[in-house]
Amino acid sequence: MNFKVVAFLNNDAQVEIARAMAPKGCELAVFIKRGQPEAMQATRDADVLISTVPPFEMTADFYQDCAKLKLVQLLTAGYDKYDIAAARGAGVAIASNGGANSVGVAEHAILLMMALKRHLLRYHDDVISGKWWKIGDMPRIGDLGGNTLGIVGCNTIGKRLAKLARAFDMKVVYFDIARLAPQEEDDLGIHFRLLQELLRESDIVSLHVPLLPATLNMIGAEEIAMMKPSALLINTSRGQVVDEPALIAALQERRIAGAGLDVLAKEPPDPDNPLFALDNVLLTPHQAGHIVHYFEPALRNAFFNVQRMLSGELPNWVIPEMRGLLGANHSRIRPRG
Repeated sequence: MNFKVVAFLNNDAQVEIARAMAPKGCELAVFIKRGQPEAMQATRDADVLISTVPPFEMTADFYQDCAKLKLVQLLTAGYDKYDIAAARGAGVAIASNGGANSVGVAEHAILLMMALKRHLLRYHDDVISGKWWKIGDMPRIGDLGGNTLGIVGCNTIGKRLAKLARAFDMKVVYFDIARLAPQEEDDLGIHFRLLQELLRESDIVSLHVPLLPATLNMIGAEEIAMMKPSALLINTSRGQVVDEPALIAALQERRIAGAGLDVLAKEPPDPDNPLFALDNVLLTPHQAGHIVHYFEPALRNAFFNVQRMLSGELPNWVIPEMRGLLGANHSRIRPRG
């Protein structure tokens, strides 16, 4: 059996994990540096490509040059940097990381909520500058209990966040273009709402959607205007899901209470980004999912998909835009004998 996998990783520790996890029957080539001629040559003969971001310009010409490729296996949840149309046209599926970083992202969303509610950074700065607040003079502190959390995009991360939120005694509503089955809604203790209903009802809105043409600027001025003046907006998905100028204007005018953003429209941001001047914003550098042990479960899920394909089975976690692609031609995923 001859089943070739090419993986693009970040460091020697990840390489060691990958080599230990590669299943029997898998010929694994690993590269840390992108753009090497030998990396492209290896990819031309690969069945599976494993990576975070595209290691090459993966256009239609790339897929034509890599005609044996069957699956692009991501180590991340986001796939907006990949040319989905080119992959689909070539009959190559793209699979996400199977929620390997869902705990980290969900916990980070909770962290942003709590830090904003409790003015964490302001208090820290005040203490180290010598200001000690007296009871009665302090800014009003909020908690999460009793708040309604609106989750936009109830995928693996959204479901994980729903479970955490229920532990904080929050009411959870959600919107997703693919509604969950009633039993799953009951098991999670969450309730479906249309997007406009969710925005009007929620005390905190947390975004967990992929960046697609349909989600580009999905939270704009009109949507922000539906939110409560006391509401918070949390974004750990992609910056372009939010119309950033519209959000900045709403925050400057206090039309919503605040925002916790792990992602921005431009990364890294320009040094004069107006968000930096606002005291009702908390920013982190797109690191929500990068927990210490993130790559181990991500690689485990990746090689689980390789194992399935070695057995002639369809891979898991194929992105919604490509589901059914391999099912229509099941023989495509069978290993070369």
